[in-house]
Amino acid sequence: MAAVAEFELLVLLAVMHCGERAYSVAVHADLERRSRRPASIGAVYVTLERLEGKGFLASRLGEPTAARGGRAKRYFSVTPAGRAAVREECRVIRRMWAGLGLVTD
Repeated sequence: MAAVAEFELLVLLAVMHCGERAYSVAVHADLERRSRRPASIGAVYVTLERLEGKGFLASRLGEPTAARGGRAKRYFSVTPAGRAAVREECRVIRRMWAGLGLVTD
């Protein structure tokens, strides 16, 4: 299985947290709020596309809206392969933390 980089993992987790409303702007906001780190919206766009290319995300277009000038939002969901990648990265992180005696909150 392909590994995911740290930012890719954060984006995958943000997509999971957003659920049905996981489009780029919502994912960006969730990522910044939960990670307490700034991220450019451009980096989120590029990462969403890269993760879809890796097969970790799937996307669909929503309905066009007048508020968006007739454009549709592109919604993302984590695929089974994406969920497996998240689980594996969490296992790796737990193995690396093991035995260090550091606070993990």
